[in-house]
Amino acid sequence: MNPKLSAFILTLLLLPIMLVPATANADVLLIPDVETSDTRPEFPQNGLSMSTVQQQYGEPLIKHPAIGEPPITRWEYQDFTVFFENDKVITAVQKSQHTENSDKE
Repeated sequence: MNPKLSAFILTLLLLPIMLVPATANADVLLIPDVETSDTRPEFPQNGLSMSTVQQQYGEPLIKHPAIGEPPITRWEYQDFTVFFENDKVITAVQKSQHTENSDKE
């Protein structure tokens, strides 16, 4: 193949790449600082003891007795329910709006 022809073909192939700008554009998302007066988490964190939960969140509305082995205990607060294994939090869940409304009927 003719060297001049090869150089011409190579130039044609590389020309679109060379015409693309080398700079990149990006959007910037600014999120304002949110300050809260309450520094405790919305729900008790896993691993907290019953006494710590009661100190931080107050007396529960209902303390259900332990069931099973290992013992699982459920405490109900206004907006959430906490489940304990022995005396440690294993999970906390938000109460359903549907459940709250149906209890009132």
